[in-house]
Amino acid sequence: MNRMIIGNLETCHLPDLGISDLHVRIDTGAQTSALHVDNLKQVKVNGKPYVEFDLHPDVYNLAEIVHCRAPLHDSRRIKSSNGEVEQRCVIKTNIQLGEQLWPIEITLSNRQDMTYLMLLGRQAMGERVYVDPASTYIVSSFIE
Repeated sequence: MNRMIIGNLETCHLPDLGISDLHVRIDTGAQTSALHVDNLKQVKVNGKPYVEFDLHPDVYNLAEIVHCRAPLHDSRRIKSSNGEVEQRCVIKTNIQLGEQLWPIEITLSNRQDMTYLMLLGRQAMGERVYVDPASTYIVSSFIE
């Protein structure tokens, strides 16, 4: 597989969640990917654990809300960048970056103090990408 080169910021789609054009910060220092969500709650659907949450994909238009539901994949203790440990829900969903689509795990958390709603961590990047830290939005121009 040819690795694509991505910048330190990109625009991605999370098609399974109905989210498009989400700005994502590429973070090679983070092991797991994280997504800022509001109103997170765990529910049962046909006896199976799910999570429901709201997302504001456009930080400049807080009136736009996408309500999401996804199977709960896991629950993990995650150490955040400020050193605090918290228990987070984990979902598995597809990400589209440029022309490529692949499944990733994302922890759901409150990132309201962060500039970007989503961080893409090392686990999600795997052997699919090389990161050019001096560039931004390298593959985003290919997303239609």
